Amino acid sequence: MDFRWNWNTFVPIRHPGRLLHGSTLRFMVNIPVLEQMNQVLHILFIFLPFLWALGTLPPPDALFLWAMEQVLEFGLGGSSMSTHPRLLIMFIISAGTAGTSYFIPSTTGMVLLMTGLGFLLSLNLSEMGFVFKHSVTRHGVGTKSKALLSGSEKQFTWKECLFYIVILVLALLESILLHHFACCSKISKNSPQAIVGYILMILLIILWILREIQSVYIFGIFRNPFYPKDVQTVTLFLEKQARLMKIGVVRRILLNLVSPFAMIAFLSLDSSLQGLYSVSVSIGFTRAFRMVWQNTENALLETVIVSAVHLLTSNTDIWWNRSLDTGIRLLLVGIMRDRLIQFISKLQFAVTVLLASWMEKKRRKSTTTLCILNIVFSPFVLVVIVFSTLLSSPLLPLFTLPLFLVGFPRPTQSWPGVVGTTACVCADTVYYYQMVPSLTAALQSAMVAGSLGLLLPGSHYLGRFQDRLIWIMILEHGYTYCCINIKGLELQETSCHTAEALRVDEVFEGAFEQEEHARICSINKHFGNVLTPCTVLPVKLYSDAKNVLSGIIDSHDNLREFKGDLVKVLVWTLVQYCSRRSNMQENVDKTENKGKASLIILPALNTSPQTQSPDDTDSLNSETLDDWSDDVFDDEPITKKGKEKDQLKILQGINLPIPGSIESQRVDDHSVGKVPKNSLYEAVILGYPAIDKGKQDMMYIPLMEFSCSHSHLLSLPKEWTSNCLPNSKMREMSSLFPEDWYQFVLRQLKCFHSEENVPNVLEEIAKDKVLKDFYVHAVMTCYFSLFGVDNMDPSPGHILRVYKGVLPWSVAFDWLTEKPELFQLALKAFRYTLKLMIDKASLGPIEDFKELTNCLKEYESDWYIGLVSDEKWKEAVLQEKPFLFSLGYDPNMGVYTGRVLTLQELLIQVGKLNAEAVRGQWANLSWELLYATNDDEERYSIQAHPLLLRNLTIQAADPPLGYPIYSSKPLHIHLF
Repeated sequence: MDFRWNWNTFVPIRHPGRLLHGSTLRFMVNIPVLEQMNQVLHILFIFLPFLWALGTLPPPDALFLWAMEQVLEFGLGGSSMSTHPRLLIMFIISAGTAGTSYFIPSTTGMVLLMTGLGFLLSLNLSEMGFVFKHSVTRHGVGTKSKALLSGSEKQFTWKECLFYIVILVLALLESILLHHFACCSKISKNSPQAIVGYILMILLIILWILREIQSVYIFGIFRNPFYPKDVQTVTLFLEKQARLMKIGVVRRILLNLVSPFAMIAFLSLDSSLQGLYSVSVSIGFTRAFRMVWQNTENALLETVIVSAVHLLTSNTDIWWNRSLDTGIRLLLVGIMRDRLIQFISKLQFAVTVLLASWMEKKRRKSTTTLCILNIVFSPFVLVVIVFSTLLSSPLLPLFTLPLFLVGFPRPTQSWPGVVGTTACVCADTVYYYQMVPSLTAALQSAMVAGSLGLLLPGSHYLGRFQDRLIWIMILEHGYTYCCINIKGLELQETSCHTAEALRVDEVFEGAFEQEEHARICSINKHFGNVLTPCTVLPVKLYSDAKNVLSGIIDSHDNLREFKGDLVKVLVWTLVQYCSRRSNMQENVDKTENKGKASLIILPALNTSPQTQSPDDTDSLNSETLDDWSDDVFDDEPITKKGKEKDQLKILQGINLPIPGSIESQRVDDHSVGKVPKNSLYEAVILGYPAIDKGKQDMMYIPLMEFSCSHSHLLSLPKEWTSNCLPNSKMREMSSLFPEDWYQFVLRQLKCFHSEENVPNVLEEIAKDKVLKDFYVHAVMTCYFSLFGVDNMDPSPGHILRVYKGVLPWSVAFDWLTEKPELFQLALKAFRYTLKLMIDKASLGPIEDFKELTNCLKEYESDWYIGLVSDEKWKEAVLQEKPFLFSLGYDPNMGVYTGRVLTLQELLIQVGKLNAEAVRGQWANLSWELLYATNDDEERYSIQAHPLLLRNLTIQAADPPLGYPIYSSKPLHIHLF
């Protein structure tokens, strides 16, 4: 029979009940067990449709993965895995280890096998193998540099491998020596095993105390008096936390080195290993020796409980002592420990849902009946919670109301598919990409110190900084490593998102921002919330600040200075470009160029490029260009309807908006798309005059020689030398060229490393009039293109349009847009000038040329000044540019804004979420969309609730049911 299952929905398409029923009837003849099974199945099959409709009946794939996970964790001592293939491989290897230990004839060999494989299987062998293989591959390929790099990687890998080899050898020696020479037949209060048990009790108490004082709250209720009270700056927090970090180092040594060897001693001394071989001994002790390394803290607690119970009942003939060996006792205690923790979490979640429904005033009338029924039938509710706990399945609150069902058993990850392969990527995703490496390093320190509490697969944490929300889930945990998944939630806060984000901020502020003279041991006021604050993490990320530029960008004095500064910045930009260009040229025979004068084509300033007379240039005024003029408020370009056809040149190879394009875009820097017609800033069709290309005859251009033999190193590209402006206009604008600034910039160059007398060479270049005329022509043509014909002070609307790459039409428009590289340089100079104007208005005027040069160099090296929608903006974020700036316009407030991103180490507040609350809400989301098919975008179950953090939890689900904008691949963190 062909069975087909929908992997994405966990919903069976064809039920196998008939096949199982037929097989039962065929083989049940004269077999009482099968007859009883037949009766039970007849009753069970009646309820299968009902269980399927309620979402309690698991699909085969989820059931298979859940069963493997439960057997691996509680029967074989392993951990949940980050991927399903890893889970399958680890299950097979672990089951083979338990089976192999049963057939070993010697107890000594069995102890060695269980000790050695228990340690090895608890390591992150796949990641270590990948790093080692990658190191060897690079070493074998390599050039000299690659060989050196692979050598450092190999050195790190071998150090780690050497550490593990030493630990393995010591563990094997300890287990075999104690088992062979010190093992006793019966435990007593003075036996070696009892003494080790006392030591383990002391270790458990010390480790518990050291872990609790690392977090901001003890038991999630009482504030830790040792934790810093006011943590707002990184420096102050690190100073106050220095002592806690030292305590964390002590804790990690006790946890990673002392505790495992103490537990190995306890197990090696057990008398059960001296008896007859049995399946229970093989399974129990294989799990016990594995748990020592895989999950040391839980193994320590289980061992202490077994030791204490055995010491208290050693003289009593009870079933616990008579029929069970130590390995099986540890297994049963482990299951009870896990189910007890789940029961408490589920009970807390149920109470929280009940309170959340009662506290919601809008729906109190409709939910009052449900609350009363839950109180009246509380025993039945407890039965549902207990049954869900025994199955380790989520407690499903139907529509997130106090109506509880048992969700079907599923793996810890809750969702099918590979972790980190799906996300709703948008423009804000890049900020999470940038912060994840630093966040991972900070999480490593916090996990090592114990600040995040007990690390268990399936645990969820929530981080908060400004408008960013980070969702962290632990996928896998082993000896000295942890595997996590990091998700980033949307930055564009909706009303639901904002309501819950404010509650998150309130919870964190109450925990981390207390006065120095506050009570020493205060109580967590938000104890009933699903979020419990843990610690703060210093992370290197971008802080986002938005400022209103009113009074700066609309100041007439600032705009007047803007024009003069733009010429200077254009000069500096072109000179820097040419100096870098000369350094990048290859295969230049400098000896052949010495003593030879370079010939260039320089546009003659006394020749008109057009047939018009100088008087005709006056026609290039507002009469022709009124279709790009500003309105009275200087913030919206107005179109003058005419019969002229648009002439737009497409810039090849650049992503900036095309000057004069008809595409409309939002003025705020968050998105690009269509904007409402009533927006104050709306790009419109520009009616550019048509130009008859056939009548543009090239004028006579004489050949002119540089007076300095080195001037060719700073000459502009030949295609930038053509003329497009009338003679009179060029002569008029040439007077604006700052010759003293030009010579200063040239004398500051450091591009002639091969020349012996660099200052003299630069002095000769600065005196070259031909080269100067060359720059005058290029700079002033760009200047004319950016401002248009009218030589008036620019308006704020003009600056915003040009900043976004939309130029006014002029006779130089085509000349500039046909040269994409020069257009980019001119646009960069314009943006630098705007930033310079803002800095001068905020910090004071520039005193001299030296300060101006330093300011421009800082823009070049430490800043990216552009648009948020640019691809280069994303590249700058990933490259971790220290500062980013963007100009925008807020149409709602009618103001110009400046957005500044600053890269710095800041504090992210992190709290632990109730894992059962997350699983329960995710289970309801799956049931509601896939079983009940309720996809209403305004349904109750996704509305904001500050107590449950319902909307944020739904966002963090894997797509298509959730919509995180970032989801990382499984990240492996080293914990030693």
